[in-house]
Amino acid sequence: MCSGCCGGSRGLGPPSPGATTGESDRVAVLETNVDDLNPEVLGHFTGRALAAGALDVFHTAVQMKKGRPGTLLTVLCGVEDADRLAVLMLTETSAFGVRRTVAERWKLRREFREVTTAQGPVRVKLGWLDGRVVQAAPEFESCRAAAEAAAVPLKLVYEAALRALNLPARGGGG
Repeated sequence: MCSGCCGGSRGLGPPSPGATTGESDRVAVLETNVDDLNPEVLGHFTGRALAAGALDVFHTAVQMKKGRPGTLLTVLCGVEDADRLAVLMLTETSAFGVRRTVAERWKLRREFREVTTAQGPVRVKLGWLDGRVVQAAPEFESCRAAAEAAAVPLKLVYEAALRALNLPARGGGG
């Protein structure tokens, strides 16, 4: 029987205690522009930064002075990790400086659940807001392992995991 907590889903059940509203925290945003860095170094830096505690690392194509193509390298991290990761940016890339800002981040409450698929168990991350699931994302490593064990395409496992949640369809634009 549906409790209504998931926007009408039948199989998911109620959220965990406290999983009914969004959360906020503060994160450091570290940025630098580079126009002379080997792209392979960007990949290496990304791995090092994530291993060192960065929440996310991404690079964006930008146009720099004199029309040169460049890269905006951005690291999101906890405020307490910002100095250490800024040093990593300066020592692992061609950057001569790092901009640092602190941003408030509003995020969904997160919960992990395991669902059963024909290919095996899959771990799924749920994002709750105001008592209902508004995001659901199967975890890559869990899907990869199930796909490999069942010798099926990865996307089949992703789709099966989302179906196993039995969430109502979300409307989309387009």
